[in-house]
Amino acid sequence: MTSVRAPRQQPNPVDDDGEDARILQSLGYTQQLHRRMGAFGNFSASLSVISIMSGTLLLFGFGLNSGGPAVITWGWLAIGPLVLCLAAALAEITSRYPTSGGLYYMARQLGGERWSWYTGWLNLLGLLGGIAAQDYGIATFTAAWMNLQFDYTPTPESLLVLYAIILALHAVLNLFGTRLMNILTSVSAWWHLAGAVVIIGSLAFVPSDHQSAGFVFTEFTNNTGWGAPVYVILLGMLLPVFALAGYDTSAHLSEETNHASVAAARGIFRSVAVSWIAGGILLTTLLFAIQSYTTTLDSPTGVPVAQILLDALGMAAAKALLLVIIVAQFLCGYTVTASASRMIYAFARDGALPGSARWKKVSPRTAIPANAVWLAVAVAFVLALPSLYSSTAFSAVTAISAVGFTSAYAIPVLLRLLHRDRFTPGPWNLGRWSRPIGWVAVLWAAAVTVLFLLPQSYPITADTFNYTPVAVVVAFLIAAVWRRFGRDSYHVPRSGSPTEDKQFEGII
Repeated sequence: MTSVRAPRQQPNPVDDDGEDARILQSLGYTQQLHRRMGAFGNFSASLSVISIMSGTLLLFGFGLNSGGPAVITWGWLAIGPLVLCLAAALAEITSRYPTSGGLYYMARQLGGERWSWYTGWLNLLGLLGGIAAQDYGIATFTAAWMNLQFDYTPTPESLLVLYAIILALHAVLNLFGTRLMNILTSVSAWWHLAGAVVIIGSLAFVPSDHQSAGFVFTEFTNNTGWGAPVYVILLGMLLPVFALAGYDTSAHLSEETNHASVAAARGIFRSVAVSWIAGGILLTTLLFAIQSYTTTLDSPTGVPVAQILLDALGMAAAKALLLVIIVAQFLCGYTVTASASRMIYAFARDGALPGSARWKKVSPRTAIPANAVWLAVAVAFVLALPSLYSSTAFSAVTAISAVGFTSAYAIPVLLRLLHRDRFTPGPWNLGRWSRPIGWVAVLWAAAVTVLFLLPQSYPITADTFNYTPVAVVVAFLIAAVWRRFGRDSYHVPRSGSPTEDKQFEGII
């Protein structure tokens, strides 16, 4: 009897027991990326993107001008629970659909192709705006450190060059594969938390003088030019909304995460909870440590946080802690770039982008979508070009990111609420709290999205113009035009019938 030899099997790059690959296959995809990230790595990635030493500190000066300490303090306390509602609602859906496509895949399953198309473009806008905001912010903090070290005076042109260098570094690091990403995101999480402890401890115990509680909780400052205090308070909400965004990173990295149905969902929720608590302590400590409000706002470094460290701790400590912050921000920017590239890869894999065949390519050696990485940083560079002529360009870029993120997060949640029959909960779910939490999240997200499209400064000039609506309109026009000509190539797989899925009890 002649024996038949089985074909020689190639080594399996997927470092799990096969269950994740099976779930992914049931969602319509085959495993292509290396699944080498654990639950902590996935959580760390979202924690790094949220980055309490990035978003909170990058917009600290904006907050001081748009409402001041009172709005920073109370705004952070008020917005945190609302962001947690949206994060929890999104985590629940992620548990059911753990794919790199994330939000647009969810929208396809729950609402249809049109919802999916525009959700994907909004999410992409948020991620690309996030890269621009994070990396340009790193450039400003690096310039502040160079001002203290070398008496360097930054210009818009030199900041843009520094920004381009940072973008290139993030792109190159992202080409090395998931194993390095797992290491760097884990290091980033500990660096953020340990760094925050060092900064908080230094500002709490070293300075001989601190501001009063009345200053931190009641001082209102309006340097926006607008006369209506309520409007100024609402503008100040940009700080916490932007600072607590980016947690969809856990979803975008789910195809590289073991046991993603639970790990990615927990990564979303826990990263927001930890960031809200730690970020609140950090912001409050900074406010108490302000020595001179005027000097802080008019700092020659161009960064109010740098001036606070300088006035409260002295030159040597200020430079050392600025380096701690810059490293944290750099790790954050690295992870945002990774998240955006995975979104581009997934969107292109489903035929949604012009030139999709190029952007969906994966390196056979590293299993990294290298072309998608370079596209992400190239578009981010273009988004920051208005900084050459607009003093408010940075806050506009952060608003673009916040609008893209928040609206894209809310759409799958809204569809899940409207089409209850189309959704079967995964292993991580909210149980009977799903609908009330979901409606709170959707209504809040809608209000915030409209708010950040409005003017941020008065009078409105070419220098102070908020170009967020322009960027959003351009993105929608590109999406609409490409949908007309390229929608035949757009095919998002339908997941298996909900009746075939196992029901689970809710766990957080």
